[in-house]
Amino acid sequence: MADRYLSFTATAPGRFLTRRLGLPQPAALLRWSAERPSLTGSLIHLTAGRSTLGLAPVLARAGLPLHDGDGAADVPGPAAVVLDATGVRDVDALAEVHAALHPVVRSVAASGRIVVLGAPLDPDDHCQAAVQQALEGFVRSLGKEVGRGRTVNLVRLTDAQAAESTLRFLLSPKSAYVSGQVIGVGAVGAPGSEDPDDWSLPLAGRTALVTGGARGIGAAVAERLAGDGARVVVLDVPQAEDDARRVAERLGGTALALDITAADAGERIAAELPGGLDALIHNAGITRDRRLVNMPAERWSSVLDVNLASVLRTTDTLLAKGVLRPGGRIVATASIAGLAGNAGQTNYGASKAGIAGLVRTLAPHALAEHGVTVNAVAPGFIETRMTAAVPLFIREAGRRMNSLAQGGLPVDVAETTAWLAHPASGAVNGQVVRVCGQSLLGA
Repeated sequence: MADRYLSFTATAPGRFLTRRLGLPQPAALLRWSAERPSLTGSLIHLTAGRSTLGLAPVLARAGLPLHDGDGAADVPGPAAVVLDATGVRDVDALAEVHAALHPVVRSVAASGRIVVLGAPLDPDDHCQAAVQQALEGFVRSLGKEVGRGRTVNLVRLTDAQAAESTLRFLLSPKSAYVSGQVIGVGAVGAPGSEDPDDWSLPLAGRTALVTGGARGIGAAVAERLAGDGARVVVLDVPQAEDDARRVAERLGGTALALDITAADAGERIAAELPGGLDALIHNAGITRDRRLVNMPAERWSSVLDVNLASVLRTTDTLLAKGVLRPGGRIVATASIAGLAGNAGQTNYGASKAGIAGLVRTLAPHALAEHGVTVNAVAPGFIETRMTAAVPLFIREAGRRMNSLAQGGLPVDVAETTAWLAHPASGAVNGQVVRVCGQSLLGA
């Protein structure tokens, strides 16, 4: 369903009225397209504290003209700013964060990007840990100030090269609905993790399975992965087989009609993929909303079975059988309902919080034992057929209650999933990344 309020605020009367009434003024977001694959403008590289990252070569490959600190304030309308604050270790150095960004924030172009780089918290240095933790509050607060479709994110890293796929994603139109996030990037990627021969087709020669891929977010994910070169297997329930086949045929992939809650679902998937799998995307999910006092046991169990138990069973089976090849990626779908809670969704919130727990616990073991990374996306309010059926005022609240003052699109979840499935994203592991426009619900 079209966001008429967003369209209205783009008109002169809409801008005047919403400004006078103090109403949200969302900006149309710049998203990736073949015609506009990158941001327009320069990239400013700033530093606070003493850094030894050697970031410049990586930023130079991001596709934007690069300017270092001197004269940054004179660069007109930069598309992006990267502040390296990995060397900030005390409060005095933290003041350099303000000094670096204060002169340039206002000039960042609409739909621009601000990325702050931080270091992991040092358990042996409480001063360093305090000021590095302070960067999270800074980034999340700045994200709620900048407006005009701009985003602000924090990346914790020790190795610039390991973070290249993450920086490319955050400095591109593909991250339009990702803001206020803290993303950890390790120094060593999974076995088989490597830069692709062609960054425009990073999944060429790889196979990806998308559950719940017949429609909505799942179909968008399948399309994005196919666009990145993957051979896509579109899995959905037998009742949606026709839709799954249409999606698969359009993308040059195959369809698999299967109830993911079946006890033998993992074995049947393994049998269908004798050549192995490079990306397992757990997208299938259902809602059966009702307040707990009015929720029958069937509504509880059906949601937990589809959204959580099936993910646990199939993941364990496919890892045990070696179906996921070294360098493989598992990306599951959580939700801000699982991170912040939502009235009427105790079953759904429990299932999606369970996904976050799975990711954080399984990730180190899957990497060490199988060479596979495990991450999750956590969508906020995404414009789908399901949200279109939500009553008007609740729908409008969902759209406006984030820093970008609008709902996201299925492609926003798909782009984030594709980044996590990227062959060069092996250093990103155990992360739960919200795709919510920095929702005002929860952290």
